[in-house]
Amino acid sequence: MSDQKYNPFTAPADAPMSPEEIDAAQNAQTADEMNSLKAELEELKAKNAELADQYLRAKADAENMRRRADEEVSKARKFGIESFAESLLPVADSLDAALSIENATNEQLREGSDATRRQLASALERNKVVTIAPAAGAKFDPHQHQAISMVPAEQEANTVVSVLQKGYLIADRVLRPALVTVAAPK
Repeated sequence: MSDQKYNPFTAPADAPMSPEEIDAAQNAQTADEMNSLKAELEELKAKNAELADQYLRAKADAENMRRRADEEVSKARKFGIESFAESLLPVADSLDAALSIENATNEQLREGSDATRRQLASALERNKVVTIAPAAGAKFDPHQHQAISMVPAEQEANTVVSVLQKGYLIADRVLRPALVTVAAPK
């Protein structure tokens, strides 16, 4: 302890502050709070600018991806049929060759037509085009067959009697239904 003795008549160390001292203390505290708030505001502004930049970059990336996807779809539509067309070129070449023969016999024309038909069937098969040609007596399927008429027949009702025109599927999707006659109910 110090050498000084307690004297009840002396002013206490924590004497009340004068109004000027109170104002000065409040101003100092307010200034400290203002400086703290300014620093926090600057930090939040920097964070906001960073997030705005990230948002703009993400938006630009999304727009670029959408544009590239649109271009890919456009190219797929434009060139998607390319392989199919390429597979038909030998068929066209065979037909041109057959037509260029001036004195072809019926047998030669028949053989050429059969060969060309096989080429066409092969090209269709490579491109997943499948023939719909139901056998007589097969159950009528409205998803793959189109009934042209109903005829009296000895077979069960709602079965195929004859095929007037083959139909075609591509990858399980009907390009053209088979045109058929159907057995009428008895």
